[in-house]
Amino acid sequence: MLQKYYAVRRGKNPGIYRTWPECKKQVDGFTGARYKSFTTEAEAVEFLNGKDSYTPKTKAKTAKVSENLDDFDVVVYTDGGSRNHGNVKGGHVKTTDTAAWAYHINHNNEKFEGTDGEFGATNNRMEIMALIESIKRLNDLGLVDEKIIFILDSQYVLNAITKGWLNGWKRRGYKKADGQVPVNVELWKELDSLLPTIKNKTFSWTKGHAQNEGNNRVDSLLNETMDKMK
Repeated sequence: MLQKYYAVRRGKNPGIYRTWPECKKQVDGFTGARYKSFTTEAEAVEFLNGKDSYTPKTKAKTAKVSENLDDFDVVVYTDGGSRNHGNVKGGHVKTTDTAAWAYHINHNNEKFEGTDGEFGATNNRMEIMALIESIKRLNDLGLVDEKIIFILDSQYVLNAITKGWLNGWKRRGYKKADGQVPVNVELWKELDSLLPTIKNKTFSWTKGHAQNEGNNRVDSLLNETMDKMK
């Protein structure tokens, strides 16, 4: 498996760690923790020595979203990732490359999480699956009638929903304007069937690997899943 380097810039003991469990010990419960994984030690050192102007904020301001999270009954974070060894982003995925998705649901301070992985999948595929699985869990929990906000760092998934791409594909028999079938079409069909089950929903974007606690949590979950994959 590809060696990962975990740089902890803000944590209990800042430094570079070779395994996720070691890194996790340094950031769990540490307010404003800043950490990131890299495939080379040089990149990890650069991140570790970089400037950090982060200042912890209150709950309503921590999320890099335009909405006030206190206005929602349920807050959902989803994320997907792939340790793609290829040279082209989103392409050239090897069958041995690990990939994973994760979601984090917060309802009245009660938290529900889920994560899983597969080999040879792209980052985009995992991003869609994370949202799909979160909606399935919301249905299982009986929370579909609540006011829900989904916070993602994937423009790929958000644009398909908020810009009407998904509806356009559906109208054309799940084909794009040029006649081509969208990548991951089977997942888009499943997502399209699930979205109407959430009566009152809002979608918002947050920058990945930044200062958003919820986004960092799902990123940690999926990386932990990939670390465990053989």
